[in-house]
Amino acid sequence: MATYRTRSEAETIALGQRLARELPVGGVVLLIGNLGAGKTTLAKGIVSGLGAAAADEVSSPTFTLIHEYGEGRAYHVDLYRLDAPAELATLGLDELFDSGAPVLIEWGERFPALLPERRTEIRIRSDGADEREIQIEHLT
Repeated sequence: MATYRTRSEAETIALGQRLARELPVGGVVLLIGNLGAGKTTLAKGIVSGLGAAAADEVSSPTFTLIHEYGEGRAYHVDLYRLDAPAELATLGLDELFDSGAPVLIEWGERFPALLPERRTEIRIRSDGADEREIQIEHLT
């Protein structure tokens, strides 16, 4: 497990850009952390590092549930508003997983049985300001 520390939003985005080059092609990435921990900030860096969109074009899909970037080059999913596993069935996540594009999922840890066993889990802890501890684990 790799651990990183960032001290600003810009550093978190830069780390995401670097991580984008290290993620498995077409992999599922869970972004795990409390509200305000920096999940979307890290996603901005990953999506921009993949060349799918500029960091300032990436936003939280809290209300739309799924954002697609770069015409299918990356997907960003937010499961915060879902309460039951049956609600996931309507999203078509299996099609996203089979697309070959990276799928970044916020709050996916709430439904572990419905996600691929082979995934990357990124845990983000924040001190309430801009300092973050980011741990990355690849599960196979």
